[in-house]
Amino acid sequence: MSLTSILSAGAIDSAIKDCQAPDSFCHKKFFQLCGLTKKSPQEVKEVFRVLDNDGSGFIEEEELKFFLQRFSSGARVLTEKETKAFLSAADDDNDGKIGAQEFQTLVLS
Repeated sequence: MSLTSILSAGAIDSAIKDCQAPDSFCHKKFFQLCGLTKKSPQEVKEVFRVLDNDGSGFIEEEELKFFLQRFSSGARVLTEKETKAFLSAADDDNDGKIGAQEFQTLVLS
């Protein structure tokens, strides 16, 4: 499954362009710009499955670095500061990774 089956390519491009500069990524703004905040909980879980590169059921810190590249292959890697801030915002149970429910809560809140 590709993310463009859930989100429009134009919205993804707009969201990626908005955070091209290092340390400019804001997950809330990104989710709004790409249209993810308007999707159903089921669609958000489908996006999570695409982002969970190794199929572990979690998005680990290493996968999070490449978050933008999962949306667009030419996008930049998140900085360490952005990765840690994103993980901290989503990781409700402090296990060092983001589960599907944590991701859904972060996107839809």
